Amino acid sequence: MSEAEGNRKRLDYADGYSDVWEIVKDTVKTVLNKQRKGIMLFLDDLPLRLGAYHPLGSNNIVLNRVLVQIVEASTKSKKLLNALIYTLLLHEYLHALGYVRESEVRPIVYKVSKQCFGSEHISTRLAESGPWSLLQDLPIDAVNAPKRVMEIVKDFEKANQRYIV
Repeated sequence: MSEAEGNRKRLDYADGYSDVWEIVKDTVKTVLNKQRKGIMLFLDDLPLRLGAYHPLGSNNIVLNRVLVQIVEASTKSKKLLNALIYTLLLHEYLHALGYVRESEVRPIVYKVSKQCFGSEHISTRLAESGPWSLLQDLPIDAVNAPKRVMEIVKDFEKANQRYIV
């Protein structure tokens, strides 16, 4: 099995945010030889045009809970949902690693995805077209979800890892 096949299988069958997160960190380490520990994930109800964000200078990533739930409900595909979460987390992880400009981050997301999964994998296609390509046939203007309290994803990073590498 090639490395790309192994990565695809890992991502396709990942079970939850922490499994996808481990793949994000591994693929970035493979391609860019960079890593950062101590990242925390929060879920919040954000405007649909915003997939996630990293508050500069923090160790936080905030993921759009509504976007993830809409894609999950509309596709019923774990592989697609994992690819979406991977793409969003990868993008924000790159910001956390110091890549600040969007014009710099987007091509790196594509590069990492293509190198680690191949050009035909859904994560690479999402990196190229953007996660909103999944929503083009959905009536997202009709979504009017009430704002809920932001929540932290427990056990996002493995507790046995040191904070400073």
